[in-house]
Amino acid sequence: MDTIFALASARGKAGVAVVRVSGPKAMQAGRVLAKTLPEPRQTALRRLESPETGVLDDALVLCFARGRSFTGEDVVEFHLHGSTAIVAAVLAALGRIDGLRLAEPGEFTRRALENGCLDLAQVEGLGDLIEAETEAQRQQALRVFEGALGQKAEIWRRNLIRAVSLIEATIDFADEDIPIDVAPEVLSLLNETLVSLRAESVGSKVSERIRDGFEVAIVGPPNIGKSTLLNRLAGREAAITSEIAGTTRDVIEVRMDLGGLPVTFLDTAGIRKTEDIVEGLGVDRAISRAAAADLRVFLTEVGKPPTGELEVRKGDVVASGKADIGKYNNNLAVSGKTGDGVAQLIRLIESELLDRASGAATATRLRHRQAIDRAILLLESGRDRVGSGTEQVELASADIHLAIRALDSLIGRVDVEHILDEIFANFCLGK
Repeated sequence: MDTIFALASARGKAGVAVVRVSGPKAMQAGRVLAKTLPEPRQTALRRLESPETGVLDDALVLCFARGRSFTGEDVVEFHLHGSTAIVAAVLAALGRIDGLRLAEPGEFTRRALENGCLDLAQVEGLGDLIEAETEAQRQQALRVFEGALGQKAEIWRRNLIRAVSLIEATIDFADEDIPIDVAPEVLSLLNETLVSLRAESVGSKVSERIRDGFEVAIVGPPNIGKSTLLNRLAGREAAITSEIAGTTRDVIEVRMDLGGLPVTFLDTAGIRKTEDIVEGLGVDRAISRAAAADLRVFLTEVGKPPTGELEVRKGDVVASGKADIGKYNNNLAVSGKTGDGVAQLIRLIESELLDRASGAATATRLRHRQAIDRAILLLESGRDRVGSGTEQVELASADIHLAIRALDSLIGRVDVEHILDEIFANFCLGK
Protein backbone atom coordinates (compact mmCIF):
# COMPACT_ATOMS: atom_id res chain seq x y z
CA MET A 1 0.00 0.00 0.00
CA ASP A 2 1.26 3.49 -0.85
CA THR A 3 2.51 5.83 1.84
CA ILE A 4 0.37 8.96 1.80
CA PHE A 5 0.75 12.45 3.24
CA ALA A 6 -1.36 15.60 3.52
CA LEU A 7 -2.04 18.67 5.60
CA ALA A 8 -4.34 17.42 8.37
CA SER A 9 -5.24 20.84 9.79
CA ALA A 10 -7.16 23.67 8.16
CA ARG A 11 -5.62 25.48 5.23
CA GLY A 12 -4.34 29.02 5.60
CA LYS A 13 -2.24 30.88 8.13
CA ALA A 14 -2.45 29.47 11.67
CA GLY A 15 -0.49 29.12 14.89
CA VAL A 16 0.15 25.43 14.23
CA ALA A 17 -0.23 23.27 11.13
CA VAL A 18 -0.23 19.47 11.22
CA VAL A 19 1.11 17.36 8.35
CA ARG A 20 0.35 13.64 8.59
CA VAL A 21 2.19 10.77 6.90
CA SER A 22 0.73 7.24 6.94
CA GLY A 23 1.89 3.95 5.44
CA PRO A 24 4.80 1.51 5.33
CA LYS A 25 7.36 4.20 4.56
CA ALA A 26 6.10 6.78 7.08
CA MET A 27 8.93 6.23 9.59
CA GLN A 28 11.51 6.26 6.80
CA ALA A 29 10.09 9.55 5.49
CA GLY A 30 10.16 10.98 9.00
CA ARG A 31 13.85 10.17 9.33
CA VAL A 32 14.60 11.79 5.97
CA LEU A 33 13.32 15.12 7.28
CA ALA A 34 13.93 14.87 11.05
CA LYS A 35 17.03 12.56 11.09
CA THR A 36 15.85 10.83 14.29
CA LEU A 37 12.35 10.09 15.53
CA PRO A 38 10.99 9.99 19.09
CA GLU A 39 9.59 6.80 20.59
CA PRO A 40 5.98 6.06 19.54
CA ARG A 41 3.35 8.29 21.22
CA GLN A 42 6.02 10.66 22.48
CA THR A 43 6.80 14.08 21.05
CA ALA A 44 10.17 15.64 20.39
CA LEU A 45 11.39 18.91 18.92
CA ARG A 46 13.30 18.32 15.69
CA ARG A 47 14.79 20.53 13.01
CA LEU A 48 13.31 19.46 9.70
CA GLU A 49 15.65 19.59 6.73
CA SER A 50 15.21 18.70 3.10
CA PRO A 51 18.20 17.20 1.26
CA GLU A 52 17.41 19.51 -1.68
CA THR A 53 16.48 22.82 0.01
CA GLY A 54 17.96 22.72 3.50
CA VAL A 55 16.21 23.79 6.73
CA LEU A 56 12.41 23.72 6.59
CA ASP A 57 11.25 24.41 10.16
CA ASP A 58 11.67 23.52 13.83
CA ALA A 59 8.72 21.24 14.54
CA LEU A 60 7.26 18.85 17.08
CA VAL A 61 7.36 15.30 15.73
CA LEU A 62 4.94 12.60 16.91
CA CYS A 63 5.01 8.93 15.86
CA PHE A 64 2.41 6.15 16.07
CA ALA A 65 3.34 2.52 15.53
CA ARG A 66 1.37 0.24 13.23
CA GLY A 67 -1.78 -1.02 14.95
CA ARG A 68 -1.86 1.89 17.40
CA SER A 69 -2.65 4.79 15.09
CA PHE A 70 -5.78 6.31 13.59
CA THR A 71 -5.22 4.54 10.27
CA GLY A 72 -3.83 1.33 11.76
CA GLU A 73 -0.55 1.96 9.91
CA ASP A 74 2.75 3.55 10.87
CA VAL A 75 2.05 7.28 11.18
CA VAL A 76 4.30 10.31 11.60
CA GLU A 77 2.94 13.78 12.29
CA PHE A 78 4.85 17.05 11.93
CA HIS A 79 3.42 19.89 14.03
CA LEU A 80 4.75 22.93 12.19
CA HIS A 81 4.59 26.67 12.56
CA GLY A 82 1.43 27.50 10.64
CA SER A 83 2.93 29.52 7.79
CA THR A 84 1.57 28.65 4.37
CA ALA A 85 5.14 28.80 3.01
CA ILE A 86 6.41 26.32 5.63
CA VAL A 87 3.53 23.93 4.95
CA ALA A 88 4.12 24.13 1.20
CA ALA A 89 7.85 23.49 1.65
CA VAL A 90 7.30 20.45 3.89
CA LEU A 91 4.68 18.98 1.54
CA ALA A 92 7.02 19.51 -1.40
CA ALA A 93 9.87 17.80 0.46
CA LEU A 94 7.67 14.80 1.26
CA GLY A 95 6.55 14.62 -2.36
CA ARG A 96 10.16 14.21 -3.46
CA ILE A 97 10.65 11.09 -1.31
CA ASP A 98 10.34 7.89 -3.33
CA GLY A 99 7.19 5.90 -2.57
CA LEU A 100 5.18 8.80 -1.08
CA ARG A 101 2.20 10.51 -2.65
CA LEU A 102 -0.37 13.13 -1.69
CA ALA A 103 -3.45 11.63 -0.04
CA GLU A 104 -6.86 11.77 -1.67
CA PRO A 105 -9.85 13.29 0.20
CA GLY A 106 -10.84 11.03 3.10
CA GLU A 107 -8.06 8.52 2.38
CA PHE A 108 -6.71 8.46 5.94
CA THR A 109 -10.18 7.62 7.24
CA ARG A 110 -10.75 5.08 4.48
CA ARG A 111 -7.59 3.28 5.55
CA ALA A 112 -8.86 3.29 9.14
CA LEU A 113 -11.99 1.52 7.85
CA GLU A 114 -10.08 -0.96 5.71
CA ASN A 115 -7.71 -1.77 8.58
CA GLY A 116 -10.56 -2.39 11.04
CA CYS A 117 -9.92 0.66 13.21
CA LEU A 118 -13.38 2.11 12.45
CA ASP A 119 -16.62 0.62 11.19
CA LEU A 120 -18.65 2.33 8.46
CA ALA A 121 -21.09 3.93 10.90
CA GLN A 122 -18.15 5.41 12.82
CA VAL A 123 -16.77 6.82 9.58
CA GLU A 124 -20.12 8.50 8.92
CA GLY A 125 -20.14 9.77 12.52
CA LEU A 126 -16.69 11.27 12.02
CA GLY A 127 -17.89 13.03 8.87
CA ASP A 128 -20.89 14.42 10.78
CA LEU A 129 -18.63 15.46 13.66
CA ILE A 130 -16.45 17.47 11.31
CA GLU A 131 -19.54 19.14 9.82
CA ALA A 132 -21.33 19.73 13.16
CA GLU A 133 -22.51 23.32 13.64
CA THR A 134 -24.56 23.01 16.82
CA GLU A 135 -24.20 21.30 20.19
CA ALA A 136 -26.91 18.73 19.46
CA GLN A 137 -25.22 17.80 16.18
CA ARG A 138 -21.86 17.49 17.95
CA GLN A 139 -23.23 15.23 20.68
CA GLN A 140 -25.10 13.02 18.21
CA ALA A 141 -22.15 12.68 15.85
CA LEU A 142 -19.81 11.91 18.75
CA ARG A 143 -22.05 9.04 19.93
CA VAL A 144 -21.98 7.49 16.46
CA PHE A 145 -18.23 8.07 16.08
CA GLU A 146 -17.62 6.37 19.41
CA GLY A 147 -19.37 3.26 18.09
CA ALA A 148 -22.86 3.43 19.65
CA LEU A 149 -24.61 2.18 16.51
CA GLY A 150 -22.05 -0.59 16.04
CA GLN A 151 -22.61 -1.74 19.62
CA LYS A 152 -26.36 -1.96 19.06
CA ALA A 153 -25.84 -3.77 15.76
CA GLU A 154 -23.62 -6.30 17.53
CA ILE A 155 -26.33 -7.03 20.12
CA TRP A 156 -28.94 -7.49 17.36
CA ARG A 157 -26.55 -9.73 15.44
CA ARG A 158 -25.75 -11.85 18.48
CA ASN A 159 -29.46 -12.41 19.26
CA LEU A 160 -30.25 -13.33 15.67
CA ILE A 161 -27.31 -15.70 15.32
CA ARG A 162 -28.51 -17.45 18.49
CA ALA A 163 -32.04 -17.67 17.07
CA VAL A 164 -30.96 -19.02 13.69
CA SER A 165 -28.58 -21.53 15.27
CA LEU A 166 -31.44 -22.92 17.32
CA ILE A 167 -33.64 -23.20 14.22
CA GLU A 168 -30.91 -24.86 12.18
CA ALA A 169 -30.27 -27.37 14.94
CA THR A 170 -33.80 -28.67 14.37
CA ILE A 171 -33.09 -28.87 10.63
CA ASP A 172 -29.72 -30.62 10.94
CA PHE A 173 -30.97 -33.13 13.50
CA ALA A 174 -34.52 -33.59 12.25
CA ASP A 175 -34.22 -37.39 12.53
CA GLU A 176 -32.85 -37.26 16.06
CA ASP A 177 -34.35 -36.27 19.35
CA ILE A 178 -34.08 -32.56 20.12
CA PRO A 179 -33.94 -32.12 23.90
CA ILE A 180 -36.20 -29.08 24.03
CA ASP A 181 -38.66 -27.15 21.90
CA VAL A 182 -36.61 -24.23 20.56
CA ALA A 183 -39.58 -22.17 19.32
CA PRO A 184 -40.21 -20.22 22.57
CA GLU A 185 -36.60 -19.05 22.83
CA VAL A 186 -36.42 -18.24 19.12
CA LEU A 187 -39.63 -16.20 19.27
CA SER A 188 -38.41 -14.40 22.39
CA LEU A 189 -35.13 -13.44 20.68
CA LEU A 190 -36.94 -12.27 17.53
CA ASN A 191 -39.53 -10.25 19.44
CA GLU A 192 -36.88 -8.62 21.63
CA THR A 193 -34.87 -7.63 18.57
CA LEU A 194 -37.94 -6.36 16.71
CA VAL A 195 -38.92 -4.07 19.59
CA SER A 196 -35.44 -2.55 19.60
CA LEU A 197 -35.29 -2.21 15.80
CA ARG A 198 -38.71 -0.53 15.59
CA ALA A 199 -37.71 2.01 18.24
CA GLU A 200 -34.48 2.69 16.35
CA SER A 201 -36.35 3.15 13.07
CA VAL A 202 -38.76 5.69 14.57
CA GLY A 203 -35.98 7.54 16.41
CA SER A 204 -33.80 7.66 13.29
CA LYS A 205 -36.20 10.15 11.70
CA VAL A 206 -35.55 12.55 14.56
CA SER A 207 -31.81 11.87 14.36
CA GLU A 208 -31.90 12.81 10.68
CA ARG A 209 -33.54 16.13 11.54
CA ILE A 210 -30.84 16.86 14.12
CA ARG A 211 -28.20 16.01 11.55
CA ASP A 212 -29.74 17.94 8.64
CA GLY A 213 -31.69 20.56 10.57
CA PHE A 214 -35.34 21.19 11.49
CA GLU A 215 -37.46 23.44 9.27
CA VAL A 216 -39.88 25.98 10.75
CA ALA A 217 -42.16 27.74 8.26
CA ILE A 218 -43.72 31.13 8.98
CA VAL A 219 -47.09 31.20 7.22
CA GLY A 220 -50.11 33.45 7.04
CA PRO A 221 -51.94 35.94 4.84
CA PRO A 222 -50.10 38.72 2.99
CA ASN A 223 -48.82 41.73 4.93
CA ILE A 224 -49.18 40.08 8.37
CA GLY A 225 -45.53 40.61 9.33
CA LYS A 226 -43.90 37.33 8.28
CA SER A 227 -40.82 38.86 6.65
CA THR A 228 -40.38 41.38 9.46
CA LEU A 229 -40.51 38.53 11.97
CA LEU A 230 -37.92 36.57 9.99
CA ASN A 231 -35.61 39.59 9.96
CA ARG A 232 -36.05 39.96 13.73
CA LEU A 233 -35.16 36.28 14.24
CA ALA A 234 -32.17 36.53 11.91
CA GLY A 235 -30.92 39.78 13.37
CA ARG A 236 -30.47 41.17 9.85
CA GLU A 237 -32.40 42.20 6.75
CA ALA A 238 -32.76 38.73 5.28
CA ALA A 239 -36.09 39.44 3.59
CA ILE A 240 -37.51 42.49 1.83
CA THR A 241 -40.34 44.08 3.77
CA SER A 242 -43.00 46.38 2.37
CA GLU A 243 -46.49 47.61 3.11
CA ILE A 244 -47.45 46.29 -0.33
CA ALA A 245 -49.16 42.91 -0.01
CA GLY A 246 -47.54 40.08 -1.98
CA THR A 247 -43.96 41.39 -1.74
CA THR A 248 -42.55 37.95 -0.86
CA ARG A 249 -42.72 35.67 -3.88
CA ASP A 250 -40.17 32.96 -3.04
CA VAL A 251 -39.22 31.01 0.09
CA ILE A 252 -36.46 32.77 2.03
CA GLU A 253 -34.37 30.64 4.42
CA VAL A 254 -32.42 31.65 7.52
CA ARG A 255 -30.44 29.00 9.43
CA MET A 256 -30.06 29.40 13.20
CA ASP A 257 -28.83 27.58 16.29
CA LEU A 258 -31.85 27.21 18.58
CA GLY A 259 -31.12 25.57 21.92
CA GLY A 260 -28.26 23.65 20.32
CA LEU A 261 -30.48 22.43 17.48
CA PRO A 262 -29.97 23.42 13.82
CA VAL A 263 -33.15 25.19 12.70
CA THR A 264 -33.96 26.78 9.34
CA PHE A 265 -36.74 29.38 9.44
CA LEU A 266 -38.70 29.79 6.21
CA ASP A 267 -40.39 33.05 5.21
CA THR A 268 -43.12 32.19 2.72
CA ALA A 269 -45.38 34.09 0.38
CA GLY A 270 -48.64 35.34 1.85
CA ILE A 271 -51.30 32.72 1.28
CA ARG A 272 -54.29 34.07 -0.63
CA LYS A 273 -56.13 33.62 -3.93
CA THR A 274 -54.52 35.77 -6.61
CA GLU A 275 -54.76 36.40 -10.35
CA ASP A 276 -51.04 37.25 -10.48
CA ILE A 277 -49.31 34.23 -12.06
CA VAL A 278 -45.95 34.85 -10.37
CA GLU A 279 -47.50 35.46 -6.96
CA GLY A 280 -49.62 32.33 -7.46
CA LEU A 281 -46.48 30.28 -8.00
CA GLY A 282 -45.09 31.74 -4.78
CA VAL A 283 -48.27 30.81 -2.89
CA ASP A 284 -48.14 27.24 -4.23
CA ARG A 285 -44.51 26.95 -3.18
CA ALA A 286 -45.31 28.39 0.24
CA ILE A 287 -48.03 25.81 0.84
CA SER A 288 -45.77 22.97 -0.35
CA ARG A 289 -42.77 23.94 1.81
CA ALA A 290 -44.95 24.66 4.83
CA ALA A 291 -46.68 21.28 4.51
CA ALA A 292 -43.29 19.56 4.54
CA ALA A 293 -41.86 21.64 7.40
CA ASP A 294 -41.35 20.14 10.85
CA LEU A 295 -43.24 22.97 12.53
CA ARG A 296 -45.27 25.95 11.35
CA VAL A 297 -45.79 29.38 12.90
CA PHE A 298 -49.23 30.62 11.81
CA LEU A 299 -49.50 34.40 11.93
CA THR A 300 -53.16 35.46 11.97
CA GLU A 301 -55.23 38.61 11.78
CA VAL A 302 -57.31 39.59 14.79
CA GLY A 303 -60.47 37.54 15.01
CA LYS A 304 -59.53 35.31 12.08
CA PRO A 305 -58.48 31.66 12.17
CA PRO A 306 -55.22 30.36 10.65
CA THR A 307 -55.12 30.05 6.89
CA GLY A 308 -57.43 27.28 5.74
CA GLU A 309 -55.05 25.87 3.10
CA LEU A 310 -52.94 24.27 5.85
CA GLU A 311 -54.11 22.24 8.82
CA VAL A 312 -52.69 23.18 12.21
CA ARG A 313 -50.78 20.14 13.48
CA LYS A 314 -49.68 19.20 16.98
CA GLY A 315 -46.74 21.36 17.95
CA ASP A 316 -47.52 24.21 15.53
CA VAL A 317 -47.68 27.72 16.98
CA VAL A 318 -50.57 30.11 16.29
CA ALA A 319 -49.97 33.79 17.02
CA SER A 320 -51.38 37.17 16.08
CA GLY A 321 -49.12 39.21 13.85
CA LYS A 322 -48.22 42.91 14.10
CA ALA A 323 -48.69 43.06 17.87
CA ASP A 324 -47.23 46.59 17.77
CA ILE A 325 -50.40 48.05 16.21
CA GLY A 326 -53.02 46.44 18.40
CA LYS A 327 -53.75 44.32 21.47
CA TYR A 328 -55.30 40.94 20.90
CA ASN A 329 -56.93 38.37 23.08
CA ASN A 330 -54.84 35.55 21.63
CA ASN A 331 -52.52 33.64 23.92
CA LEU A 332 -49.61 34.92 21.86
CA ALA A 333 -49.12 38.05 19.77
CA VAL A 334 -45.82 38.92 18.11
CA SER A 335 -44.26 41.86 16.37
CA GLY A 336 -41.11 41.53 14.33
CA LYS A 337 -40.91 45.32 14.24
CA THR A 338 -40.74 45.90 18.02
CA GLY A 339 -39.81 42.41 19.21
CA ASP A 340 -42.98 42.03 21.31
CA GLY A 341 -43.72 38.35 21.94
CA VAL A 342 -40.71 37.14 19.93
CA ALA A 343 -38.85 35.77 22.95
CA GLN A 344 -41.95 33.80 23.98
CA LEU A 345 -42.35 32.51 20.44
CA ILE A 346 -38.74 31.31 20.38
CA ARG A 347 -39.21 29.57 23.73
CA LEU A 348 -42.28 27.73 22.43
CA ILE A 349 -40.50 26.59 19.27
CA GLU A 350 -37.35 25.61 21.15
CA SER A 351 -39.32 23.63 23.74
CA GLU A 352 -41.25 21.74 21.07
CA LEU A 353 -38.17 20.85 19.01
CA LEU A 354 -36.10 19.86 22.04
CA ASP A 355 -38.95 17.58 23.11
CA ARG A 356 -38.91 15.94 19.69
CA ALA A 357 -35.12 15.68 19.73
CA SER A 358 -35.26 13.73 22.98
CA GLY A 359 -36.59 10.78 20.98
CA ALA A 360 -33.52 10.63 18.73
CA ALA A 361 -31.94 7.26 18.00
CA THR A 362 -28.37 6.27 17.18
CA ALA A 363 -29.12 5.67 13.50
CA THR A 364 -28.79 9.04 11.78
CA ARG A 365 -29.09 8.44 8.04
CA LEU A 366 -31.64 7.25 5.51
CA ARG A 367 -29.27 4.38 4.69
CA HIS A 368 -29.40 3.23 8.30
CA ARG A 369 -33.18 3.35 8.46
CA GLN A 370 -33.59 1.47 5.17
CA ALA A 371 -31.35 -1.35 6.43
CA ILE A 372 -33.21 -1.48 9.75
CA ASP A 373 -36.64 -1.44 8.08
CA ARG A 374 -35.58 -4.25 5.76
CA ALA A 375 -34.44 -6.29 8.75
CA ILE A 376 -37.77 -5.64 10.48
CA LEU A 377 -39.76 -6.97 7.51
CA LEU A 378 -37.57 -10.06 7.25
CA LEU A 379 -37.76 -10.80 10.97
CA GLU A 380 -41.53 -10.39 11.00
CA SER A 381 -41.70 -12.89 8.15
CA GLY A 382 -39.32 -15.25 9.92
CA ARG A 383 -41.25 -15.01 13.16
CA ASP A 384 -44.50 -15.89 11.40
CA ARG A 385 -42.85 -18.89 9.75
CA VAL A 386 -41.50 -20.18 13.08
CA GLY A 387 -45.06 -20.55 14.30
CA SER A 388 -46.35 -22.09 11.04
CA GLY A 389 -45.06 -25.64 11.38
CA THR A 390 -41.89 -27.56 10.66
CA GLU A 391 -42.17 -27.23 6.87
CA GLN A 392 -41.58 -23.46 7.22
CA VAL A 393 -38.47 -23.75 9.40
CA GLU A 394 -35.94 -23.53 6.57
CA LEU A 395 -37.64 -20.43 5.16
CA ALA A 396 -37.59 -18.85 8.63
CA SER A 397 -33.85 -19.53 8.82
CA ALA A 398 -33.34 -17.86 5.41
CA ASP A 399 -35.32 -14.79 6.52
CA ILE A 400 -33.18 -14.39 9.64
CA HIS A 401 -29.95 -14.81 7.66
CA LEU A 402 -31.06 -12.04 5.30
CA ALA A 403 -31.97 -9.82 8.27
CA ILE A 404 -28.49 -10.34 9.72
CA ARG A 405 -27.01 -9.37 6.38
CA ALA A 406 -29.12 -6.20 6.27
CA LEU A 407 -27.93 -5.20 9.75
CA ASP A 408 -24.31 -6.06 8.88
CA SER A 409 -24.50 -3.40 6.16
CA LEU A 410 -24.97 -0.77 8.88
CA ILE A 411 -21.36 -1.09 9.95
CA GLY A 412 -19.84 -2.06 6.63
CA ARG A 413 -19.52 -5.83 6.89
CA VAL A 414 -21.34 -6.35 3.58
CA ASP A 415 -22.92 -4.59 0.60
CA VAL A 416 -21.37 -1.15 1.08
CA GLU A 417 -18.73 -0.84 -1.64
CA HIS A 418 -21.14 1.13 -3.83
CA ILE A 419 -21.49 3.92 -1.26
CA LEU A 420 -17.89 4.27 -0.06
CA ASP A 421 -16.78 6.67 -2.80
CA GLU A 422 -19.76 8.93 -2.08
CA ILE A 423 -19.03 8.97 1.67
CA PHE A 424 -15.32 9.71 1.38
CA ALA A 425 -15.78 12.32 -1.34
CA ASN A 426 -17.28 14.58 1.33
CA PHE A 427 -14.18 14.36 3.55
CA CYS A 428 -11.52 17.03 3.37
CA LEU A 429 -7.99 16.35 2.15
CA GLY A 430 -5.91 15.21 5.13
CA LYS A 431 -8.78 13.40 6.88
